[in-house]
Parts: sequence; structure tokens; C-alpha cells
Amino acid sequence: MHFTTIFKKLHYRLIIYLVATLILIMPLRTALEHHFLYFPELRHEATPAAVGLHYEEVDFQATDDTQLNGWLIPGQHGAPVMLFCMGNAGNISHRLETLQLLHELGVAVFIFNYRGYGLSDGKASEAGTYHDVEGAIGLLNRRGWPMERIIIFGRSLGAAIGLEVALHTPPAGLIMESAFTSIDAMGRHHYPLLNLLLGWLIDAKYNNLGKIAGLKSSLLLIHGKSDTICPPRMAEELYAQAPEEKQLFWIPNADHNNGFIVGGKAYRQALSHAITQWTGFAMNAEIDQ
Repeated sequence: MHFTTIFKKLHYRLIIYLVATLILIMPLRTALEHHFLYFPELRHEATPAAVGLHYEEVDFQATDDTQLNGWLIPGQHGAPVMLFCMGNAGNISHRLETLQLLHELGVAVFIFNYRGYGLSDGKASEAGTYHDVEGAIGLLNRRGWPMERIIIFGRSLGAAIGLEVALHTPPAGLIMESAFTSIDAMGRHHYPLLNLLLGWLIDAKYNNLGKIAGLKSSLLLIHGKSDTICPPRMAEELYAQAPEEKQLFWIPNADHNNGFIVGGKAYRQALSHAITQWTGFAMNAEIDQ
């Protein structure tokens, strides 16, 4: 057989093998991403009424038309709204303490389930969560809050989701609590060997460090000094890359998920100061505990 014919057959066979491999890898990529990154729960354990809050259950659409679900807690008259982007586990019903704390600052609060979480349709992905938060922004705009009256507050994975939408539609200010620099950096920190072997299979990047320099809004970074999930150096790296105006608020002895508890009065004062500085809104009552 002529060498050219053999080469062509090998070339076509190689293409077939590559295509087949890609087809087989795609489900593995999705499975790995959801095993390491997203931990949704479908059932709501409670509602804001359990902590004495009035609320409105809101059904709305992401910008790709996925049906989503959230809660809107009213604030004082003329208050701005805090759009809260939760972390990667559970659903909105597991954030009642946070909702209560934010409500006590006088602002309106909107929290929503990402796709695949709680009562929201779909399945989570990086692009999908961005569509979700953009849909939430659109809802708040339609409800009468322009961007200069919206504060985006993201915790953990929610900090990355909040940053993405803030880059495209700058709010009055952005709060990033317990934020990581990127998914790749998290993989290198927690699973160095596994990340080296399989990290390339995870599509989600959530590259906060690569994006944050483009932020046009004021920024408050909040981080626990004892965070074992997202090490404090990640907050330092984000702060170094972020443009002005910015502030880094450390919570001594706080781990990844308990900053709002350990931070106590100083934590609430930091939030209240940011709200007033960014929107001019001051709550009617003092924070005294």
C-alpha cells in the first residue's frame, strides 16, 4: 500500500478517535464540575417568616429564560436593595440568619436560587449562574431600583457571580465575602495532584483575580483571618488587583462560613458604613448590638 494512502487512513482514524474521546469526556467534565463545585438542595427548609420577616416569593426568568425563584424582603421607606448571591451549597432557605442581619440594616434584600437550586429550574454552570444574576438585576430594575440603588453582596461562590454582573452593569457598590481568586487556584490549594491530573476537565473558571481590575464600582472585601477554605492570601491578592475605591475588612478568628456571626457588631457596622457611603442611605435605628 502506498505510504500516502496509509497516512490518510491513519489521519482519518486519528480524527475519529479524537472525536470519540471528546464525546466520552463531555459527561465526565460535567460530572466532575458538579461533584466538586455545586451542591444544591431542592427542598426549602423554612421561609423568612420563621425569623419574623415579611417577604414576597418571586418567580422570574434568567436572561436565557430559565425559570428561577427568590425572596424579596422589603426595607425601610426609600431604601436601596441588597442583591445577595449565596454560596454553592444548599439553597436560599439556609440563609435566614443572613437575611435577618441585612434586614436589620434597613435595606431591602433580594435573594434567589441559582438554577438547579431550591425551586429554580435547570442545572448549574458558570455561564448559567451569570444568566441567573443578570435576570435578578433585571427584575430589580423593573421593580424600581436603578443600578445606583442596588448593592451586590456575594459570599464565597456568590462573590464570583456578583463580580461578573458588576463588571457589566456596575452597581452602587460590590461586597465580596470569603472570595477565592479562581477555581483553578482553589484546586491547586486543596487537591494539588488531582488538579494537575484532572483540573483541565472542569469548565468553570470563576476567575476573580483575572477580572477584578476591570471593576468600576466601589468594593468591600470581607474575609476571615482563619478561613480554611479560601485562604486569607486570596483576599490579599484580590485586594491588590482591585482598583480604587476599595476596602478590606478582616474578621479575626472567622472561618469561611461564620464571618457574619464571629464579626458581630464590627461586621454589621462595616456593612452599614458601606451602604451609607455608596447610596447615602442611613437606617433609622443605630446598630447597638
